[in-house]
Amino acid sequence: MKFLNKIIHELLAQNPDLSEFNIVLPGKRPIVFIRQILEENHYSGFLPNFFTIEELIDRIADKQPVQGISLWLFAFDVYRSLGLIPKDDFVDFLKWFPTLQKDWDDILKFSESDEAVLQYMFDEERIKEWAQDLGEDDDVPRKKFLNFWQNMNVFLPILKKKLQEKNWATSGMIHETAKARIADFAENTSEHFVFCGFNAFTPVEEKLVRSLLRRNKAQCFFQADHYYFDDERQEAGKFLRNHKTWKEFDDNRAFQWIEDDFNQPKNIRVYEVSGNVTQTKVLPEIFKEIENKTYSNTAVVLLDENLLPASLDVMYGVENLNITMGFPLKNLSFSNAVKQLFYLQKQLEKNKSSYYYRDIFPILEELPKSAEDELIISNFRTKVEERNIVYISKKLLDELLNGLSYYGLLKKADHTGVYLDMLIAFCKQIKWLEIDDIQYENVSHFENAFRIIKNQLSPYDFEIKMETLEILINQHVNSESIDFQGEPLRGLQIMGLLETRLLNFENVIMLSVNEGKLPLGNSQNTYIPFDIRRYFDMHTFLENDSIYAYHFYRLIQDSMNVHLLYNALSSGVNTGEKSRFITQIEMESSHKIEHLIIENSSEPIVSQPIEIPKTEIVMERLQKWKEKVSASHLTSYLYNPIDFYLSKILKTSETDEIEEELSVKNYGNLVHYSLQEVYELLKGKVLKERDLHNSIKGIDQYINVAIEKLKHQPEFYEKGMNFIHRAIAKKVIENVLNHDLELVRSGHTLEILDIEKRFENVDFYLDGSDKISFFGFIDRIDRLDGTLRIIDYKTAKIKNLTVKIDEGNVAEYFHNSERKQALQLCIYHYVVQNLPEFWGLPIETGIWSFAEAKKGVVSLQFDKGNIDDAMQSVKNLILEILNPDLSFIENIKPYSS
Repeated sequence: MKFLNKIIHELLAQNPDLSEFNIVLPGKRPIVFIRQILEENHYSGFLPNFFTIEELIDRIADKQPVQGISLWLFAFDVYRSLGLIPKDDFVDFLKWFPTLQKDWDDILKFSESDEAVLQYMFDEERIKEWAQDLGEDDDVPRKKFLNFWQNMNVFLPILKKKLQEKNWATSGMIHETAKARIADFAENTSEHFVFCGFNAFTPVEEKLVRSLLRRNKAQCFFQADHYYFDDERQEAGKFLRNHKTWKEFDDNRAFQWIEDDFNQPKNIRVYEVSGNVTQTKVLPEIFKEIENKTYSNTAVVLLDENLLPASLDVMYGVENLNITMGFPLKNLSFSNAVKQLFYLQKQLEKNKSSYYYRDIFPILEELPKSAEDELIISNFRTKVEERNIVYISKKLLDELLNGLSYYGLLKKADHTGVYLDMLIAFCKQIKWLEIDDIQYENVSHFENAFRIIKNQLSPYDFEIKMETLEILINQHVNSESIDFQGEPLRGLQIMGLLETRLLNFENVIMLSVNEGKLPLGNSQNTYIPFDIRRYFDMHTFLENDSIYAYHFYRLIQDSMNVHLLYNALSSGVNTGEKSRFITQIEMESSHKIEHLIIENSSEPIVSQPIEIPKTEIVMERLQKWKEKVSASHLTSYLYNPIDFYLSKILKTSETDEIEEELSVKNYGNLVHYSLQEVYELLKGKVLKERDLHNSIKGIDQYINVAIEKLKHQPEFYEKGMNFIHRAIAKKVIENVLNHDLELVRSGHTLEILDIEKRFENVDFYLDGSDKISFFGFIDRIDRLDGTLRIIDYKTAKIKNLTVKIDEGNVAEYFHNSERKQALQLCIYHYVVQNLPEFWGLPIETGIWSFAEAKKGVVSLQFDKGNIDDAMQSVKNLILEILNPDLSFIENIKPYSS
């Protein structure tokens, strides 16, 4: 740490007892390094006092700082008492006050008079109003803005007065108070202050430093470099060039220090990376080039805090890590569950009569749970998925989840205060469960947040809605992070840009060096226009850019190896543009910069098909399978042998998933079950026109029975696409019945013999005495003019029902999934002709497609060969399945463009 070393050696040369000094720093991070330097120098006296400049200003002002939730509540109480129009409730107040408060703090810190700025804002808006006819409508945006600043001229002075009465102060008010007391403080203090590594000061901070310098009660050490200090065009030196002009720096007190380190030889590499997270994948390659494998002089600087988890994932090989940036609470699972809880409560506030399953499932998934809770949740999911319940009634939820330890959190809260108490109790309860350290920390932060909010709310009598409580918690949580503990003096340092102040590293690796991240650019959240900020010497995005530029150049000026990575992909708010600071050093510096392009290549995935050999146990299962073989088993094998293996050998099945929109499979089931109900009543009858007319009238009733069979709720079909699916299903059933009606009207004799005909133990011989037994269900068997019709219902369109078998293709004719419909019909034909009740009858097999219901039954035709040839091909397919030398090999479906 070159800069800190210089400061310590300078101070030790002035006085061997450093306890005489008060060292003032931009942040607390460098203190641990200063202690290490003192230890290396064998310093044995008392340590100096350390302050941040904010702490020193607070000490001078002697006010109780107030911020965040406590300030918002107090400010709203004041605003409400003034009766200003519009009479915003707390939710609306929170939409504008946090931004206004930051603006007000800026006004108090940088301007001479906050009241002058507020009046000027109102005057500006009045002038604009004169220049434009606003009409009488109060909703005109400019009129609203004029009214806003008119209100602020009343509200903010009274708020300041009320805060002063309690000796409370915002950060801006602390600066304002300190400004009036600095002269006295500088005159009367006997302490000596050392200001280290500062760049930009607020006017109050500058006044403090200069007042102490004039009285020889302070000294300043700046870290500047000739590269950006001497060049007026370099924004990084903007503030330091101004400080150099202070009259306090003269022949007796030099401006310390301007170094010439930036132009020393450096290895600078710029990496253009395709993807945000892809940047972290480059880190291991960079680490390989670093000679010091303890990485004690290396810093990874993350300009995007969201890259921390991905960065840690690739650093598993680094022995010592010190993370000085916190991990945002908002990114953790418990935080997501809390957001979901509040969203659920807001839904319940709208008097919802049921729970949407997507509002419940994430909460149950994300919240830590006991073993007892796990069982209850598992049973709940099974029941809901089995019955495809999209909207869960309050009664059913109570029936299935009332044993859950945190069930109260899922019910509508009587009051936000009661709900806060329940959340606090829940946090205490789950800390006793076996949860990991990060989860424990996450829960503890939330418990603390809930307690703070509860305590802050207690003095006020205004109503807090659930939405307001959610905003308060989100605001609190968004500003909180989990701090990691590491060894700051050993190993690799992972930090944000602001944590690098005063520190120097030999190797610097910066990620997300993109425009919009470095610098942040014109993204200030403010109500005060740019020109007015300039007029009153308040900071704009230009000053912020200069501050970021200084941090960037200062960090790399002492480095030997600099790696700058940026995301070149445009997506969302990311423009894919590298930071202009990279362009500056490329064009203006004397360094030779190496450019690398890292592609996030997405090569086609060349995967080997899964191959499962037929072991002894598999062959045993296949022997068992031979006792009950269905046509669908064979079509499953044709589609993919691995599917056959999983379902028929391993006996696995797909899990139920909730369908918000009826799937193709269940649409087919809906029509199928409805037709089954219709024809079950007509079974054994020669159909008359009257029978079919009555059936057509009762379609809705039959569909309702089918819905019960599917275990679906009737309301599932009451709106949206499912309403349309039901209407289409009804039309298909009408088409089937009308087709049969036309046959009867035309003088044909139609008799329904069986519906869902179950068959089993129909033997089919393979070789010698080796046989299999067919089983299954035939959707419909009827007799049309004396011909037995075997009908299979299909949702899909009809394909390849014309069979052409000859000697050349009989062996493998059905080894083709395109012919699976014909395969199924051939098996049905074989089965029926072997059932005693149908011996001797002429047989016709066919498919009735729901997609083309008006066509009626499309029959299987033999252009070449006959049913015996077809069954020979079926036999070959079964023998292939049973062949121990042939493995089950996955069918990989090619993707078609």
